[in-house]
Amino acid sequence: MGDLARWRVLALLEREELGVGEVARTLQVPQSTASRHLKALLDGGWIARRSEGPAGLYRLAGPAMPEQARLLWELARPALVQHPEASQDLKRLASVLADRKVDSRSFFGRLGGEWSEVRRDLFGDRVTALALLDLLDPDWSVADLGCGTGEASQLLAPCVRRVIAIDRERSMLDAARKRLASCDNVEFRQGALESLPLKDGEADASVIMLVLHHVPDPGAVLKEAVRGVRSGGGTLVVDLVPHDRRAYAASMGHLHMGFSRGELEQMARAAGVQLARHRELPPEPKTAGPGLFAALFRATPARRAR
Repeated sequence: MGDLARWRVLALLEREELGVGEVARTLQVPQSTASRHLKALLDGGWIARRSEGPAGLYRLAGPAMPEQARLLWELARPALVQHPEASQDLKRLASVLADRKVDSRSFFGRLGGEWSEVRRDLFGDRVTALALLDLLDPDWSVADLGCGTGEASQLLAPCVRRVIAIDRERSMLDAARKRLASCDNVEFRQGALESLPLKDGEADASVIMLVLHHVPDPGAVLKEAVRGVRSGGGTLVVDLVPHDRRAYAASMGHLHMGFSRGELEQMARAAGVQLARHRELPPEPKTAGPGLFAALFRATPARRAR
């Protein structure tokens, strides 16, 4: 029980009876890893298994759990509830449960349960997101800050009048130019996010996608981003929720372990802007990274006046 993943499994199985594949998708681990954890828990009497056809379903052992195991679980459960990974597990679990097939004799009922898979096979994963982008005002000019290889700019370009793609690294801008070679409404600029090559209010909106956790002073970047947006426009930030994957600092250069809503509100006040909207994005069960949030920032009237 020295492995946190096994405690996370217990927290899931206390709530829901799950198959090994569902445990694997919720924990974001290979199915072989999930099977290994489940076997150890089953051998120790922590969980129970029942067969349903060829499949095995697992749940917390409940009254059948050995006394020492039950006492340890009661001690560990309150701390586990507060753990960021366990919190993300529960959100992924909701998505996994939503993907369960509907067992119905009617064609419509069966198709209803499988529709996401059918639609994915027919139209791909991105059709909904790409279509919703047309809600943007086609006359807008949008700044993609820290554009990297241009993924966000590529999505925005067909839907708005102009995209201003900005990155500090020339190699990133070169890659973005290649990706967006067919787009004639994307302008590339090299510059630091703390001192953007943007005039005051030049853009109608700006986006900062998965960048803030890489910069030393996120508040300074946020302040600059809002400066470059016209009055009434907004800055959309997508980044990581708080997590404990400290290996990312060494392997991927993360300077911040995600941002809570409270931290974002404090950052906004310091930058003279307001957090107009914040929500955690639904997690994708098949992904391996921490959870994400989307936050919309706008300049306060006092800042605009100054």
